Amino acid sequence: MFQDTNPVFEFRGPFGVPVQIGSSIFLLLAFFAYTGSGDIAWTAASVTMLMVSIFLHEMGHAWACVVQGVPVRRVMLYGGGGFCERARSATAHQQELIVAMGPIVNLVLWALASLASDALWDSVFANASGYTDPMLILSSPQAQFAEYLGLFAHINGFLAIFNLFPVQPLDGGKLLHLLMLRLAPQQVAMAVTGGIGLVLSILWIPGMLIAFSMGWWLLFFIPSIPKHFAMLRGRPA
Repeated sequence: MFQDTNPVFEFRGPFGVPVQIGSSIFLLLAFFAYTGSGDIAWTAASVTMLMVSIFLHEMGHAWACVVQGVPVRRVMLYGGGGFCERARSATAHQQELIVAMGPIVNLVLWALASLASDALWDSVFANASGYTDPMLILSSPQAQFAEYLGLFAHINGFLAIFNLFPVQPLDGGKLLHLLMLRLAPQQVAMAVTGGIGLVLSILWIPGMLIAFSMGWWLLFFIPSIPKHFAMLRGRPA
C-alpha cells in the first residue's frame, strides 16, 4: 500500500539500525482522514498504532538479523508497510528466523494487548457500582484505555494473519518457499511456491473486490501474478 523507497526522514532505531520514513506516510494519513469515522482522536490513534505495529514488525526482522550476525542496511517504513533491508545475503536457515520474527512480534503484541484489554474491562465492570449512570462507565479513562488496547490488539492480529498469507512478497510466501527448500530440491521448491502463490493471486482479485465493498485498505495490496508465474516456471521471484 503506497509503497516507496525514497525517505524523507531518518533516525537511529534499536540495535543501531537506521530507520527511514517514506513520503507515502502522508498519503496514508490522507487516506485515513478521508475514510475515518469523523472521530479525529480515534483516527489518529489508529494511524499511530498501525505505524508502531509495522515498525515493531520490521524491528523483529532486524533483531533476527542482528543476533545471527547479518548486518542490516536499513528499515524502511512507508504508507501502510515496510521492509528490512539486509547489507548482505543470509543463508536459508538464517532467513527462516528473520522472516518468521515479523509475524511473531505481531502475535506477541496481539496476545499481550488482548490480555491487558480484558483485564482492564474486568476492572471497569467490577467498579460499575460506583457509577449512578451505567453509560458513564464507558466514558471512564480506564474504559477508553481498554478500548484503545483492544484496537491495538486487533491491528496486530490482522497484521500477523495478513502477513502469513503464502504469497510473495509477504512473509507467508517467503516462509512457504523456505519450508519447501527443506522438503524438495530448489527448482521444485520454487515451482511449488510459485504455483500456490499463483492460484492465491488469482483468487485475490475477487477477494480484493469484496474487501473494497467493506472499505478495507487491503484493497491496496495485490500479489504479482507474473512474479508467481515466473516462479512456477523455475525463475526466481
